[in-house]
Amino acid sequence: MESTSMQTIEEIQNFKGKYPKQLWYLFFSEMWERFCFYGMRGMLVIFMVNHLAMDEEVANLQYGATQAWVYAFTFIGGLFADKILGLRKSLFWGGILMIIGSVILAVDPKSLFFVGIGFTIVGTGFFKPNISSMVGQLYKDNDPRRDAGFSFFYMGVNLGALIGGYICIAVAEGSLWQSIVPEHLRWNVGFGFAALVMIISLLTFTQTQKSLASIGLTPLAHLEVSRKKLLENLTYLGSILVIPIVIIMVGNTVYTDYFMYAIGPISILYLFYEMRNFSIVENKKLFAALVFILFSIVFWAFFEQSGGSLSLFAANNLNNQIGGVTLSPNGVNNSANSLFVIGFAALVGLVWLWMAKRKIEPNTIIKFGLAFLFLAGGFWIFYYTKFFADASGRTSLSVFTFGWFIITFGELCLSPIGMSAMTKLSPQKTQAVIMGMWFLASAYGQYFAGILGANIAKASKHATNLEKLNTYADGYYQLAIYALIAGIVLITISPLVKKLMQDVK
Repeated sequence: MESTSMQTIEEIQNFKGKYPKQLWYLFFSEMWERFCFYGMRGMLVIFMVNHLAMDEEVANLQYGATQAWVYAFTFIGGLFADKILGLRKSLFWGGILMIIGSVILAVDPKSLFFVGIGFTIVGTGFFKPNISSMVGQLYKDNDPRRDAGFSFFYMGVNLGALIGGYICIAVAEGSLWQSIVPEHLRWNVGFGFAALVMIISLLTFTQTQKSLASIGLTPLAHLEVSRKKLLENLTYLGSILVIPIVIIMVGNTVYTDYFMYAIGPISILYLFYEMRNFSIVENKKLFAALVFILFSIVFWAFFEQSGGSLSLFAANNLNNQIGGVTLSPNGVNNSANSLFVIGFAALVGLVWLWMAKRKIEPNTIIKFGLAFLFLAGGFWIFYYTKFFADASGRTSLSVFTFGWFIITFGELCLSPIGMSAMTKLSPQKTQAVIMGMWFLASAYGQYFAGILGANIAKASKHATNLEKLNTYADGYYQLAIYALIAGIVLITISPLVKKLMQDVK
């Protein structure tokens, strides 16, 4: 029997005030899931170097491969959610796999490392793309409150990343709660935290999903029950069978190389194949989308040093003081960006509004260019830390954190805008493909981040800690110059891209 408190989708979308109440439930589910994801992210490279005895170069490549698969799977998970499972079942299934993966890592991270990672990768693929789709469906198409809703949701993402990004690694490396957690269990507890918060995330979702009306239910309602069940069960089975393959691919990064060489060109060729049937106007917009996609690869390749080479830099070369407060350098590296996003996202939004009122707001492509200029500034500051180093090769955590402060403004110029640009530039028929390519661009970014980090690490083999600091700093100097060039190129070609974008702002 339907209770009277059940809302229809129209009633949800006609909510009063600023936010629909369902946004809060999705906010908390996503917050705990991002706690799990960023908590894990901060632990991977350090664990591989310190406990799996990998050298830093290999650990960077492993990290790049792991993260690349996570993002490649969000594309696949999104497709299966759209076509078979529906958003809710997909999200639930992904959450279960993530919990299993985190529990495996908590029990025996040393011998079951790649098994746990395999479960987590496939799980994240099913979970991540779907919760934001549900947020979108809380709003009517032209509701002006939608952007505010997404900004608020983005805060949830960053709140989770901030807390998880700091706590997990700080407990694992022993700079937080030393007296409570016995030394031999620190890493188990760090990974265990990720499992615990993922359980909270799933419970939040299952207990509140009644309020979502028909949002995220099965797309196969028109089929008979037995056939629907068969398709769903085949999806579950397939995703479990794919886990061992992922474990092998991540364990041997050469296989990841082959995959990355193939998937990008194939997706671009497929897009060209689709473009035969579109008008010249639509195709121009798609070319503009490709420009954004290609440049976003470069942005993420630099930005995502945070989980790879910057993690090792933080562990080896940073002191643990900011303004007299003792902090975990790695925890700071892993969470500072999220703290600054929470503090300044709204402000950046207000600046764009203020500029728009005065008709001086830069268009999307110039904002992308600005993102690279901020990125260059941040990496230049990472390089500049070398002038604050002591004889043992340790340098200022405060200066390093300031670098993240600058980079955050770059992220705020690119990340929230990029997604909405993709939806505006692609015709309805190719939205899934373009969104998939946007996620694939992140996968490539992560993959190249691993390679860049590995090159920096390779140059610093058998070095003293001070030499290592200089090598890493010089590597960041090079990245700063490349980011600067990319930003200048983007701003220079902006009139051209603007023409391609037609009426899209």
